[in-house]
Amino acid sequence: MTEIAGAVAVVTGGAAGIGRGIAEQLIAEHATVVIADIERQALDATAASIGATGISVDVSDPDSVRALAAAVIASFGRVDIVVNNAGVGPQGRISDLTLSDWRWLLGVNLGGVINGIDAFLPHLRANPRGGHIVNTASMSAFSPLPGLGAYAASKAAVCALSEALAAELAEDGLAIGVTILAPGSVRTNIARSLRNRPPGLSGGGLTDVDFQADPGPTRGAIWLSPADVGRITTRAIRGNDLYAITHPGLWARVEARHQALRAAFGKYPPAGTDRAGTDRAGTGGAALAHDRGTS
Repeated sequence: MTEIAGAVAVVTGGAAGIGRGIAEQLIAEHATVVIADIERQALDATAASIGATGISVDVSDPDSVRALAAAVIASFGRVDIVVNNAGVGPQGRISDLTLSDWRWLLGVNLGGVINGIDAFLPHLRANPRGGHIVNTASMSAFSPLPGLGAYAASKAAVCALSEALAAELAEDGLAIGVTILAPGSVRTNIARSLRNRPPGLSGGGLTDVDFQADPGPTRGAIWLSPADVGRITTRAIRGNDLYAITHPGLWARVEARHQALRAAFGKYPPAGTDRAGTDRAGTGGAALAHDRGTS
């Protein structure tokens, strides 16, 4: 269990939206918080408003994130909680996307998490108190929607990376928790993601989308506030939960995917087995049958 009171926490994408909601809740629970963001004006205003330290960062640039980590250690001597939250969420059909679209979106959503781990994990490993990493994914990682394929791909990669990292840290016996934050519909300014797209990666098929104004596939969704997500996140940190789910009502959509996956496991038995998982050669069917719950 990670103690939040007295902890030094870093939140990327912390100037607005979910990042701000998490930062405010960490502060409410008596953590010292550094918020990092690419938008300098919003960063300074939010830092002054909520009582955080603001440091400018481009999470897609590993040198920028390493500089952020160095500044935090120089100022506070350690880091206890790292929230790799910065992200962009434009839409576009996969057939319309360019390599520039992929480089930009993956560079922020996946590269930002990778760069955060690269820069901060050594400091967490050196911290005798241990610590916690939160990586922001999305419900789209568990149930991708048409038009959001690139976004979902980036968030699914964040999930896989985080699950493997949690297992490796446990193998090493380290007191460093990992949480995958998987938000559903949250009221943020992610609908204006293109405002921060660098000129060198311009053009392509990605467009901003405002699902609050034009619900599309999110019609009927329950919209949470960033503050709601902040409370869910700190609860997951305290409980050392691997998954932090903001919209449990979306389970039916995720369950349908898992049922299809479950059915696929029984559709193509390995050579030498029958469809019930029985090993006709007598060499491995027991394990297969056990995995399928039939032994």
